[in-house]
Amino acid sequence: MASLSATVVAEFDRMSFEAPNWGADGNTLYLNGAGALWAFSLDSPLSPRRVAYEGLPDLNNDHVLDPRGEAIYMSANDGHIYHGPLAGGGHRRVTDEQDVRHYLHGVSPDGERLGFVQIDGSGGPGRLALIASDGGPVTVVDTGAGHVDGPEWSPDGEWIYFNTERWASKPGHAQLARVPSENPSAEKVERLISTGTVDWFPHLSPDGRLAVYLRYPAGTVGHPGDVDVELVVVRTSDWSAPLARVPLFGGQGTINVNSWSPDSGRFAFVSYPSPGGAPVR
Repeated sequence: MASLSATVVAEFDRMSFEAPNWGADGNTLYLNGAGALWAFSLDSPLSPRRVAYEGLPDLNNDHVLDPRGEAIYMSANDGHIYHGPLAGGGHRRVTDEQDVRHYLHGVSPDGERLGFVQIDGSGGPGRLALIASDGGPVTVVDTGAGHVDGPEWSPDGEWIYFNTERWASKPGHAQLARVPSENPSAEKVERLISTGTVDWFPHLSPDGRLAVYLRYPAGTVGHPGDVDVELVVVRTSDWSAPLARVPLFGGQGTINVNSWSPDSGRFAFVSYPSPGGAPVR
């Protein structure tokens, strides 16, 4: 096992940025901050550009690029999912359900479906839900008991990966799993690894060979921010044997969404080494 070498791309002390997406051009990162979406050119990362959308509600840190490379799907603080061009301007709302919150995490490789976490008005556990990218009826997938989060497709479109408390003996013990993307059901859920830690947000590289996930200490409930965590890199052929671990101070906002580069050679993340400081790596 090795330690990866992390390069600080930019550091800010007046605004916290979260959850990088890596653009299709290989040279732009998209992060949220202060309720907006920002584009960071790796040529000038200290001068991010705000992507302006007229009338769009404030955003949270659940956003995923449209596979076509010119637009992005975004979760907003009003509980709905929106679609807008990466250049900014107009946007459209994808979800229609009321009294339900929608937290986007995945877009199918063909761009036809979205995978998100559905939480009803009672504040119950998150459920894996699917919707056509153009909107329409929602399908809620039975993955067993316990909270579900972070659903995203494998690059070949065959699987949906996520974290779940299905096997938890106590609240908060999230573990990594996957389910076939076609006709998913509770009996088809596969556990990827069995650990005593609390494991969140499995993200596969575009070539499907590697994955990175966020590891919290045992006993953690949810995915809080400002704690000591690790990013764990594995081969998708063997999740039980880490290739590398990256210790950092972060958690919520570090790597909520897939942040691999298009060539599968790097991934981006955010750490928070001091109050108010948020370096993008």
